[in-house]
Amino acid sequence: MASRRSMQTDSAASWTAASPSAIDGQRPPRFEPVVVVEHLHKAYGATVAVDDVSFEVRRGEIFGILGSNGAGKTTTVECLEGLRRPDGGTARVLDVDPSASPQLLRGRVGCQLQESHLPERMRVWEVLRLFAAASPHPVDIDGLLDDWGLTEKRKAAYGSLSGGQRQRLLVALALVADPEVVFLDEMTTGLDPAARRTSWELIERIRDRGTTVILVTHFMDEADRLCDRVAVMDKGVMVALDTPARLIAANAGAVRVTFTADGDFGWLTSLDVVHAVTRHGAWVEVVGEGPVLNHVAAALLERGLAPLDLQTERPSLEETFLKLTGHGLE
Repeated sequence: MASRRSMQTDSAASWTAASPSAIDGQRPPRFEPVVVVEHLHKAYGATVAVDDVSFEVRRGEIFGILGSNGAGKTTTVECLEGLRRPDGGTARVLDVDPSASPQLLRGRVGCQLQESHLPERMRVWEVLRLFAAASPHPVDIDGLLDDWGLTEKRKAAYGSLSGGQRQRLLVALALVADPEVVFLDEMTTGLDPAARRTSWELIERIRDRGTTVILVTHFMDEADRLCDRVAVMDKGVMVALDTPARLIAANAGAVRVTFTADGDFGWLTSLDVVHAVTRHGAWVEVVGEGPVLNHVAAALLERGLAPLDLQTERPSLEETFLKLTGHGLE
């Protein structure tokens, strides 16, 4: 069975054949399911990598799969890409079983591999041209080079690129055929902070064009910023699935609202969402759960108070992950 980590350059053409939906330049409506996974199971000997996982991904969304090393993220995606055959359950991408009929997905799906083996002497523009030549509807290579900060490296040999530059090239290769669905596995690993944020903006633009993005990541800030919905996996099991904001609201616990004002604000504890009110010098701290900021702001306005520094400390996705799994990310 082929592995993501051992795919060679000669497989380029297999991922960029004609796309039925792209022939007339139109794509189906947004928000319909384009990936459907039901009771997916995959084991390697006695080790269960994916255990009874089910979810749907809608067209035009960024769907995150979040988990630590060994959580089953990559194995799940490999089953969706047709690189692994599930031992149980079903997986369909664009209404195709990827393990049974991978040829029907060629050109409609793009994959950025965690690692890849390209010829060391092959130049950046040559790699992109090779992938583009196998596609009937490639995007503009010069634009792709510019988007991913590779224009100055277009004539550089693959072997001379830094780790971050190689990572950006692999993402560009996943997008060269203008796919309907793109899989990005640890997309920003090895990138500096500025390059990461630029990459985030580009991925949002790809989503806004209607492309469905499935993002495998262990970076909490990345998932929180980019993902419309997040599936949290731990030890092969999906433990939660929702928008980052809803996961945080449901699992991260207390919300803190602060502002500066004179007087006693203990009366705020009469609000259903407020648990406690304490003062720290000039600062008033309100602790509760749910939409605390909205309720506190409304209550203050009713009494003619409108603090200019009213703010909330939102629990983080990392705190949510810790509560859901019982451990942090390695």
